[in-house]
Amino acid sequence: MRGFLASSTGVTCAAALALPLAPPAAATTAPAPPVTRAAAGPEAYAPGGTQSLPLASRSRDRAPGAAEQGLARRDVRPFSLVGVVWDNPATELHGRVEVRTRATATGAWSAWRELETRNADHAADPGTPESTSGRVRGATAPLWVGESDGVEVRVRAETTPGAARTAPARSRLPGGLRLELVDPGTAAPPPANRARTESAVPAAPAGPAVLPARPARQKTKPHAGPRPRITTRRGWGADEKLRDKGFVYTKKVKAAFVHHSDTGNNYRCSQAPSVIRGIYRYHVNSMGWRDLGYNFLVDKCGNIYEGRAGGVSKPVLGAHTLGFNSNSVGIAVLGTYSSKKPSSAALKAIARLTAWKVGRYGMNPRGKTYLKSGGGNLYPKGEKVRLNVISGHRDGFATNCPGKKLYAKLGTARAKAAAYQGR
Repeated sequence: MRGFLASSTGVTCAAALALPLAPPAAATTAPAPPVTRAAAGPEAYAPGGTQSLPLASRSRDRAPGAAEQGLARRDVRPFSLVGVVWDNPATELHGRVEVRTRATATGAWSAWRELETRNADHAADPGTPESTSGRVRGATAPLWVGESDGVEVRVRAETTPGAARTAPARSRLPGGLRLELVDPGTAAPPPANRARTESAVPAAPAGPAVLPARPARQKTKPHAGPRPRITTRRGWGADEKLRDKGFVYTKKVKAAFVHHSDTGNNYRCSQAPSVIRGIYRYHVNSMGWRDLGYNFLVDKCGNIYEGRAGGVSKPVLGAHTLGFNSNSVGIAVLGTYSSKKPSSAALKAIARLTAWKVGRYGMNPRGKTYLKSGGGNLYPKGEKVRLNVISGHRDGFATNCPGKKLYAKLGTARAKAAAYQGR
């Protein structure tokens, strides 16, 4: 994602009791030895993990914040999602971050691929306990690369005009730059780690992997669409030990913010659970959030997935639209839609999900609503802002998210959602 302003912009939606989240620094590991490729066998449960590798200066400048940093090509343990983080979330990375990876299956190296650096607009609202926990980091958007066992990265600060008759200089980079290599694991966790049902009662037993579609109760909610089929956290294999204990709720759901995950489009729909597990680990272990930021996720085949824990029917407070997380729901379409059009299946899923979710609170998908800003680069804290009930991320923050092509289709999603509500 490209931000419209030079400020932090950008992109990238229950269970057994969780253990307390350790600070991101605790995830640091030493570089892995060369990988030996094993013969393929039947897939079994593997918990996944994160390799956190410090970047080094690539120039004579060895001081913190050196303008060129990176890692030389190296062998690492298998991973499928990559991102770069730094110590201070309030510090912007003005520059270019590029990675290339080696596919485990073929041994071939990819071309250089750029990571979106303007990602701070996907976050908890300023001043909330989640944003002031002391463990949050600045980060690029994550990129899904598929199973890989080799990596190379280079980070270059942007040039700034120099004084008269001098050469342009490079900006300093944020301190504590680290490369995060995320292995999403395979299959689903064993029963002890399974997610809870949508009731979100702490002691509830493990629920179904998929919540089937359910008709709307037309007598009590004449304009609530039917609940669509939703793959639960258990269904996509969430490790509930990663996230914080407990849940945080907002009062209601007055608006839905549509995002793209900005993780790239190089995934199969059968891989969507792995992509989500990767994003989950990146949000929690690498960025320091309490849980996955989005409330729901949608893949390009139109499958809907439960995001942040707390119950799909409840108004769970997410970390998806900086300044407007209260009284809203965040829905991320897996992929990058700056130049690629979203599938009709994904748009239909957005419509079905919003018709049900906002309809539970009497909201018209074609209508307008007011939300109070929690602070951002478009609206100051406390301002009441009139927004579409189904909005794009860029409506609340100066950002490219959800991408030009997806944003252009939100009118279609609004019309379909209203039809599903019988309006």
